[in-house]
Amino acid sequence: MGSLIEVRDLSKTFKVSRRGKGIPGMVANLFVPRYEKRQAVKEVSFDIEEGEMVGFIGPNGAGKSTTIKMLSGILYPDSGSLRVAGYVPYRQRRDYVSKIGVVFGQKSQLQWDLPVIDSFELLKAIYRIPGEVYRRNLERYTEMLNMGGFLNQPVRQLSLGQRMRADIVAALLHSPRIVFFDEPTIGVDVVGKEVIRSFLRELNARDRLTMIFTTHDMQDIEKTCRRLLIIDGGSKVYDGSLEGIRAKYSAVRQLEVEFAESLTVLPMEHVTIQDLDAYKKRFLFESAQVEIQDLMNRLLSEYPVRDLNITEPAIEGIIRRIYGGEEV
Repeated sequence: MGSLIEVRDLSKTFKVSRRGKGIPGMVANLFVPRYEKRQAVKEVSFDIEEGEMVGFIGPNGAGKSTTIKMLSGILYPDSGSLRVAGYVPYRQRRDYVSKIGVVFGQKSQLQWDLPVIDSFELLKAIYRIPGEVYRRNLERYTEMLNMGGFLNQPVRQLSLGQRMRADIVAALLHSPRIVFFDEPTIGVDVVGKEVIRSFLRELNARDRLTMIFTTHDMQDIEKTCRRLLIIDGGSKVYDGSLEGIRAKYSAVRQLEVEFAESLTVLPMEHVTIQDLDAYKKRFLFESAQVEIQDLMNRLLSEYPVRDLNITEPAIEGIIRRIYGGEEV
């Protein structure tokens, strides 16, 4: 058997209107329209296995949304091939949509003036979900997300965190094999974000539900996904683990040290020392120049150390450097 999602040399080009400036340009374009071709996706290939949680990210205009729309069957590719759960999405859309769920952080699929439960009943009818399956999923998901207190409230009365939980359940009621999440925690408070992330991790662990995230919140990625797929300028620039991108791409490491007393640390070659408070200091260095074990041994032998903590480089900073055009 192949992968759940198979993408090979996927490309998509759009025809964009091009006109001159001002009113003369607008008038001329009415009589002799001018267009230019813009390639949004350029020969992208990847596989995703069943049960994976993948962060699919890129700057605005990178081509990630176009790729996701092709995966969900909204757009068709100009060339290349894709197969998802045995379906060609843009050719078998009617049957295919029953296998996927979609959660848009900025656009709800719930009926604004109806109670949440009424929207769920409507989705039951649209997807033709068997009664037993619907009741089992509804009970399970609403209990896991602690939604009993607002199932009978109109959607317009919900907080953003409550609405997002309801939207996630709405996308899961028909038991999809794959769920696409677009900014699933945007605007949600810190506690609400963690409730959603914890639920998704548990769901993935129990059911091996495949999830693909597009988001600008890297905490969503770090706390849910093991794999990161980065697209920029229409091309894939990285496909691997979060640990892998740190190891490959971040040369600067950090070691935070708490000393037993206030003291001055003598300068060290290739190491930048920052004071955090009277007892704590941060040591910044490049892996190619300083071995972290040698640095730790030196500090432990020469100073009264109370605690040591290796701090991983922030994934946001690494991603910004990639978007800036540096090679991975």
